Amino acid sequence: MKNEELIASCQYLYHMAEDGSWPNIEKYGLLSTSALLTLYKYTGSDREQYESEWRPSRMTISCDGMEDAWLRDQIPMPPEELKKCLQGGIEPREWYEFVNNHVFFWTTTKSLEMFMAAKEYKNIPQLVIKISTQKLLKGYAEKITLSNINSGSTYFDPNKYDRPRSRSLQTFKKIDDYNYPYIAELVVEGAILDITSVAVTAKRWIAHRKNYEKPEFEKLSDIWA
Repeated sequence: MKNEELIASCQYLYHMAEDGSWPNIEKYGLLSTSALLTLYKYTGSDREQYESEWRPSRMTISCDGMEDAWLRDQIPMPPEELKKCLQGGIEPREWYEFVNNHVFFWTTTKSLEMFMAAKEYKNIPQLVIKISTQKLLKGYAEKITLSNINSGSTYFDPNKYDRPRSRSLQTFKKIDDYNYPYIAELVVEGAILDITSVAVTAKRWIAHRKNYEKPEFEKLSDIWA
């Protein structure tokens, strides 16, 4: 795949962050978990519980002189399920560390809406950042990889599969090496420090999910444009 093909297939990218996190994101950038832990001066065993282990719930980190920050849960990625689908000899700890060192984007509004309407997030306000793929490529092309699966979830349809989709570090391909017809995720290693140079909008949304089939999405407010 060429950069031009990537832009043509997904002009915009979408990142869902914790409600209330925009001031920190605007000031410090859109950071991976690892980059955020470094910014907040977490080291050693204090850092491992966030970076190298499963997060079954949202976790808060603190640093003197800074506002608290939130790390999103990893509910769909428990270690016992990861062990069923990890390939290449890697262990869950290595997978968590890899995932936590990247910033993840959905490539379609449909994927974003499915995530926002998931049972863990329904009826909870979320920050949605819309990114220009073209602008992101100008500064971060070498740090971008693509995946054809939702790498952060081990959920699967038992009518189609007998286990979660297989994955390894090689699931993520450089743009030039990517040859799948569908892009599920675009990820950036480390951080996007100059987020306002690539972002199009930042808005607060909520998914009202009264039933599984028909969630209703409501824009609560414009945060940045």
